[in-house]
Amino acid sequence: MIIQENIPISSLTTMRIGGNARYVAEVENLQDLKEAYEFARNPKMRPEGAGTKGPLPTWIMGGGANTIGRDEGFPGLIILNRIKGIEILSQTADEVVIRAMGGEVWDDLVAFTTERGYSGIETLSAIPGTVGAAPVQNIGAYGQDISHVIESVDAYDAQTGELVVIGKEDMNMSYRSTIFNTGKDAGRYFITAVTIVLENESSMQPPFYNSLQQYLNEHNITDYSPTSIRNAVIAIRKEKLPDPKIEPSAGSFFKNIYLNYKEAESAESKGIKVYTKSDEQKMINSGYLIEQAGLKGKTLHGFHISDKAALILINKSANSYADLVAARQEIIDTVYTKFGFKLEQEPVEIVAATNTALEK
Repeated sequence: MIIQENIPISSLTTMRIGGNARYVAEVENLQDLKEAYEFARNPKMRPEGAGTKGPLPTWIMGGGANTIGRDEGFPGLIILNRIKGIEILSQTADEVVIRAMGGEVWDDLVAFTTERGYSGIETLSAIPGTVGAAPVQNIGAYGQDISHVIESVDAYDAQTGELVVIGKEDMNMSYRSTIFNTGKDAGRYFITAVTIVLENESSMQPPFYNSLQQYLNEHNITDYSPTSIRNAVIAIRKEKLPDPKIEPSAGSFFKNIYLNYKEAESAESKGIKVYTKSDEQKMINSGYLIEQAGLKGKTLHGFHISDKAALILINKSANSYADLVAARQEIIDTVYTKFGFKLEQEPVEIVAATNTALEK
């Protein structure tokens, strides 16, 4: 394992902003992982004159697609998950159990499953990031999310130094929130592998999520196999969403707004478009509010609000986190003034709080 010093966070994240990380380690196996955390715990493992006497804060990162760096950088150790491997654990006539290592590219896992005719994550195609990051944020798109298929994760517990298995029932999964990114245990677990259960054949039937159904109708597609749905989703995302390798962005920048029945009634009475997620839960698309507020296509402080999908902020000329703060606040204030709803940022920010899990 090689540990690098003073690496720009802007080079590790798809938004391309952020100061230097004091240390960065790429881990390719469990031994690397244990050594990385020991490096963070034990000052004697660091170069002389490094100026860090106590335990270092740590930050876990996959592909950096949903992560924002700040101008002050990060004074600790960023650990990049590069642990690879996909295996089929078991299979019956109805379902298949697959274990994928956390450093695998998420879309490579989707390709692996759809090529074999397995169904359950095909609409999650082309989502950037790694397998290990997927359950952290409970990724979802076009009517599917990982909480529907996940069985468990293997993880390194930074608090105890042990390898653990965490079942779905203990992950507290809700919209873009789990124990891995919310609450007292946020950042405690480094996910080394994810186990999912998929169906052997697709059970997806119309009507689909609005934009997916529209695409299928427009192209006269009646093949609903996992590969066909995957190809449709990739085409939709390619049309609407920028390639972060070409145009720096962090994907959907604001979370959608979830409402109860009474809140939804109030919003609809004001002419706001509300979607039904379940009998008890309604949703407002935040991109719709941004567009209706007249911000779509505008450039604020170096960040361009995508002409195709208003939830996407593209870094056109910004060089600092301060630019992002200014653009974000202008969008939030404009939407709140017009509609009375306060937008919430989706990407997480690398912060330098002390990792108490290492203080032992």
